[in-house]
Amino acid sequence: MSSIDYSEKIPNNVDLASDRRLQRALEAWQPRYLEWWHEMGPADFETKEVLLRTAIGVDKDGWAHFGHLKMPDYRWGIFLAEPQADRRVGFGDHLGEPAWQQVPGEFRNDLRRLIVTQADTEPASVEQQRLLGATAPSLYDLRNLFQVNVEEGRHLWAMVYLLHTYFGKDGRAEAEELLERRSGNADHPRILTTFNEPIRTWLDFFMFTMFTDRDGKFQLLALAESGFDPLARTCRFMLTEEAHHMFVGQTGIGRVVQRTCEVVKEHPDSDPREHGAIDFETLQRYVNFWASSSNDLFGNEVSSNAANFFAGGLKGRANEERYAEHLALEAVMEIPRPGTDSLSVDTVPLRNAMNEVLRDEYVADNQKGVDYWNRVVAKEGLDFRFELPHKRFNRTIGLYSERRFDPQGGLIDAAAWQAQRDAWLPSKADAAYVSSLMAPVHERGKVAGWIAPPAKGINGKPFDYDYVRL
Repeated sequence: MSSIDYSEKIPNNVDLASDRRLQRALEAWQPRYLEWWHEMGPADFETKEVLLRTAIGVDKDGWAHFGHLKMPDYRWGIFLAEPQADRRVGFGDHLGEPAWQQVPGEFRNDLRRLIVTQADTEPASVEQQRLLGATAPSLYDLRNLFQVNVEEGRHLWAMVYLLHTYFGKDGRAEAEELLERRSGNADHPRILTTFNEPIRTWLDFFMFTMFTDRDGKFQLLALAESGFDPLARTCRFMLTEEAHHMFVGQTGIGRVVQRTCEVVKEHPDSDPREHGAIDFETLQRYVNFWASSSNDLFGNEVSSNAANFFAGGLKGRANEERYAEHLALEAVMEIPRPGTDSLSVDTVPLRNAMNEVLRDEYVADNQKGVDYWNRVVAKEGLDFRFELPHKRFNRTIGLYSERRFDPQGGLIDAAAWQAQRDAWLPSKADAAYVSSLMAPVHERGKVAGWIAPPAKGINGKPFDYDYVRL
């Protein structure tokens, strides 16, 4: 299972050729996917050769191949992680039963919903990032953008394979619909609000890959526990690709922070904006926006759907094996609920709080990234510290969506929010300034003035390598 067959029209490690009907259906979907990529994938760079990483296996050595190729020639395919012998459902009411190789009839709709929602995020992010290549701060960053894009496209293939293979006519219809929705389209938008947010600048892109792709990591970790084994194996392999996306975001913001530190030290008595850098306070406002937007992706704090998914063995907790007890029948979770003037505490059955369990792990993981940026600042001897906003801040979904909270999670009234809004979230002036910095730097070894160069290149190559051949 570790090797991938690239001799097939659709590269795969699932023996696609043994199911001719499925193979024909996916080969019929393939040209429509390529049409979508041509229309909505990275603009203006289809003819350029990019140093891309391609999977040649699903084991730990499967990322060995790097080479220049044009993005439309990238070999998107279907790759599942190695099967685990005698795998059992690891949580919920079916704990200990053999993992399912086919979709249980009673869970058909719920599994399809989970797969479609995850699948819809993949092309959405490509659409959101379509125009960024024109303003890339370096060839290194341009290449990383395109690597993220082609891998998001492959993640779409992963989910479409599941829809075609296990959900019949309904699955094929859902696969077609995935190519018809468009990020930000008023009439036919993507399913989740965050994936309709415009990504106009590279600062937004780095924030997106830091915070929103990290949500993807935790959703995939939860689905990788699924009792539906093909979904679990699909997500386990997708996680190996998702790690690079978060690296791009965390280190990208770190490089922006590094450059700001340099400018602050060079010009201690003036505004960093006067010297083409992004000041710490503006960076903090962008952190506040993208962290809070991504917090919404976990859904309601108290959710019967989450309880049903866990009970059914469809979606577990991230790294479920770490928990001592896998039924979650007796356990509870305390969740603050906003009242008129204060917060009260509800005691909620743990199964109903599974979204919040996952969100709390996500927040803790985000904090590691914030700590990384603060180490950059501390190393430069400056006293600014970035802070992760509280999970109640600026929410549009869940218990906290109808009230206002400050970045520390304190309940405030509408007037206080309005007075502080532009101090906490990017203003129109912030967006205009950041946009004004987005001039392309496409020369080898050069980088835009608002971001520092990376500490090292890709696959042992130097920073001044021709990562994209223009």
